[in-house]
Amino acid sequence: MPTSPDSILLTRAQVLQALRQLDAQGQRMPLSTVYDLVYKSKRYAPRTVAQLAYRLALGQPTAVWPLPAGAPTNRILEKLSFTIATKRPTLENSPLLDGDVAAQEQMQELYTGPPRETPPKSPSAAAAPAPSPEPAAVQEPTPVYSPPPPYNREQALAELFITESKLDGALSALRRRRNLILQGPPGTGKTFLARRLAWLELGATDVRRIELVQFHPSYSYEDFVQGFRPDAHGKFHLQNGILLNFCQRAAQDPEQPYFLLIDELNRGNVARIFGELLLLLEADKRGPAYGVRLPYSPAGSAPFFVPENVYFIGTMNLADRSLAPLDYALRRRFAYVSLEPEFGPPLQQFLAAQGVPAAVITRLAARLTDLNRTIADDPELGPDFCIGHSYFCQPPADAAAAGMWLQLVLEQEIAPLLDDYWLDQPAKAAQQKKKLLA
Repeated sequence: MPTSPDSILLTRAQVLQALRQLDAQGQRMPLSTVYDLVYKSKRYAPRTVAQLAYRLALGQPTAVWPLPAGAPTNRILEKLSFTIATKRPTLENSPLLDGDVAAQEQMQELYTGPPRETPPKSPSAAAAPAPSPEPAAVQEPTPVYSPPPPYNREQALAELFITESKLDGALSALRRRRNLILQGPPGTGKTFLARRLAWLELGATDVRRIELVQFHPSYSYEDFVQGFRPDAHGKFHLQNGILLNFCQRAAQDPEQPYFLLIDELNRGNVARIFGELLLLLEADKRGPAYGVRLPYSPAGSAPFFVPENVYFIGTMNLADRSLAPLDYALRRRFAYVSLEPEFGPPLQQFLAAQGVPAAVITRLAARLTDLNRTIADDPELGPDFCIGHSYFCQPPADAAAAGMWLQLVLEQEIAPLLDDYWLDQPAKAAQQKKKLLA
């Protein structure tokens, strides 16, 4: 009969005793590939901890933990107020998990004070013999890895609405500067292109070597690089941000390129978010020789550097009035590629291949081309406010519904945008909407 979790009696003191024994033995813990028990900045495989605590509770060094790994074991530990985290992919030898733990705890005491919890040792636990090695059958499950599908130039040109020369120019800029910004009006496929540039350089749709982050007004240096953040109990811990974790992964795999995609780059306070990266972004200042000390890093920690195999691709929407121009010090460290709306043959051929009737395609191309000409000629707007083609890249599968699909996109998505463009000129907005929807 399967063991019920409710029938297993473990105490928090027994689990803490198991953690102390594991630390005292100094054995290399098999890092979980799915879940981690996180305690005082250290990470443990949950089932291994539960196994040892169970043996200590029973006083039987060969007792077998009766629950499987995953949710059943995690629930027992969570009831005892331990934190179980779903682990992001991190290499086993990463200093994030090992080398800087002691230094992080010293820095945390400056903010939170020394640990208060010092539970008494159990006499029976102290007399218990050391546990036997963990059987392989009780380790956390390992996900099955399958190679990513290949991706090549022909595939890219078939799904991108840009010319072959522009694609070559973007790839050349990325290889030369290692930092590229795709800029243009909203809806011109900037994020779509950014991901495919990374795929082309990798030769495959390899999500393990691509990270996507989106900046916004509340995004900070502490989110991106490093800072102190509270846990569920209100205590602050020094944690690495997306950038440091990403660079650590890239440094462990120097033969492969890694791509950090930053969507809506100019929506955040870029100079504050990037911090020391202003120096380290330079293509000729990569690697350990140019490492810098981070302001939050504990004394004695290794300097931070950007590996040579890391590439940055950002996207910028030039039409948002709420955004300030990029800092010139940051701007000169990137190459720039501008994208424009495409309502010519590439989009028309794509829609025809999707079964959209020719009359609908002609109406769409003619009206959006005319509207974009009016927007570009307006002295208060200009080309940066033109309407992009991505509004029309998902036509219905039923050709008979294409006409209604186009009408609804124009009414519900494009027309409200025109009201905002000409907020102070309602007559002009009404005129352009009438022409668009007629």
